[in-house]
Amino acid sequence: MTDPKQVAMAFVKHYYTMFDSNRQQLAGLYQDASKLSFEGQSFVGTKNIMQKLLTLKFQKSKHTVTSLDVQPSGCGGLLVFVAGTMNIDGDANAVKFSQMFHLMPTQQKTFWVHNDIFRLNYG
Repeated sequence: MTDPKQVAMAFVKHYYTMFDSNRQQLAGLYQDASKLSFEGQSFVGTKNIMQKLLTLKFQKSKHTVTSLDVQPSGCGGLLVFVAGTMNIDGDANAVKFSQMFHLMPTQQKTFWVHNDIFRLNYG
């Protein structure tokens, strides 16, 4: 099996690169069974998740990952916890965020996002 940390690091880099450059591309990472919790709001399925991500109140973002933890979750899945900072619309003052992904394998040996939980960290 591929090292879970390497898989998680590659996924996170891919996810935030797409989020920061063209959020529309994130649709390929979600499926109809995917669930997103974004600042306490819940969304199910690719269509609803993408509607939320594409209608966020900012146009540009830049994510910087400061830590990443990963654990195998059974059934070949991975739990990935990310902490970092995000600059929004060019603002020099970054906000802290935490995000958790539950990745599930596909038959093609790639991963899709089964669960995604995002929170800004204030304080």
